[in-house]
This record gives sequence, structure tokens and C-alpha cells, in this order.
Amino acid sequence: MISNGYMAYWWRYFEGIIVPSIWATLRMLSLSMVLSFILGFILAYFLILYGPQGLRPNSTRYKLLDFIVNSIRSFPVIILIVAISPITRMIVGTSIGEKAAIFPLTLAATPFMARIIENSLKEVDKQLIEAARSFGASDFQIITKVMVKESVPMIVAGATLSTITFLSATTLAGAVGAGGIGAVALNYGYQSFNNTVLYTSVLLLFIMVLVIQWAGDWLYKKIL
Repeated sequence: MISNGYMAYWWRYFEGIIVPSIWATLRMLSLSMVLSFILGFILAYFLILYGPQGLRPNSTRYKLLDFIVNSIRSFPVIILIVAISPITRMIVGTSIGEKAAIFPLTLAATPFMARIIENSLKEVDKQLIEAARSFGASDFQIITKVMVKESVPMIVAGATLSTITFLSATTLAGAVGAGGIGAVALNYGYQSFNNTVLYTSVLLLFIMVLVIQWAGDWLYKKIL
């Protein structure tokens, strides 16, 4: 049996520390994912446009974009957060806290999202592209109205995977002062030897992953 005293002890931590950290994590995750999706789509647009099998193949431009994407993806998220902290400080005004975490998380997620969108667009039937071209569609129209339309389910599935991946990245950001559930689990749980806070945080992260995956699967089936 769980005593009333223990429940009161748990609720004090939950209400005072854990609940605000949930909202901080959701804000970091949602803002960084929205921004990375927009920037990733722009990158994917030009990767598809200039790629070897693209609409306007250009080896020099494609290799430059490919190098940028691969270079950023090669950095572990926590190393990237620390490495670009001077730039973060210049842009945001600080390198510590929730707002400061959004910039490096967006930067880390953008090439990941760009690859997901690029690979999804590559799977579109080439005959549809040629048919659109024969009707006089521009490159922009082919990509946005044909390729994107056909690959929406794959993009949704990939975006779901990316969101779950970068939920774990928000916990890493917590290790360098960004706040959120990761910071609570580390500072108030692990380092303070408080298993109640630690395992509550872990359980909440597990539930968030399940909810994101469920929402992504539901949306995928809805638009399939």
C-alpha cells in the first residue's frame, strides 16, 4: 500500500517541479520541430531540384547542400548545443534556458528532417513527374503539387520518427541548463538520489513517446 504521506510527498514534487517541466519540454519540442520542418522542407526542395536525378541536376550545388546536411548530422546533439553556444548567445541573448535550447535543437533537427522529406519525395513515381512536366508544370509546381501530394503519408511517418528522436534530444538539452523533463530527471532525480522524481520523469517521457507515435499513426492512416 502507498501511504498518504508518500502520495503527498510525490504530489509536491509533481505539481511544483515536474508539471512545469512537461510544458517546457513540449514548448521546446513543438517549436523546434515546426521550425526544422519548414527549414528542412526548403533544404529538401533544393536537394530534389539539384540532385543527380533531380528536375534541374546541378552537381556543384547538390554537393554543397549535401555536405552541409551531412556535416550537421554528424554532430551528436549535446556536442552541437555546446559547440554553437556562442552563436546561440548572439542570437537569443543567452546560452542557458529553454529559449536558448530551441536554436540548437532546430539546427540539429533540420538536416534530419530534410533527409526524411528528400527520401520521401524520391519515392514518387517518375511517370507522374513526367506527366506533370508534359502539361507545362513548373519545377515548383511539380515538387509542391505532385511530389509532396503523393508523399504526404511518408513525410508524416518520417516526421513522427523525427519528433520522437528529438524528444530525447530535449532531455540532453536539459543537461546543459535548458530545463524540461530531462533537467528534472537529472538534477532532482539522479543527482539528488530521488528515485521518485527520476522514475516519474522516465514514465512521463515514455507516455509522451506513445502519444506522439499514436498521433502520427492516426494521421498517417487518415491521409493514406
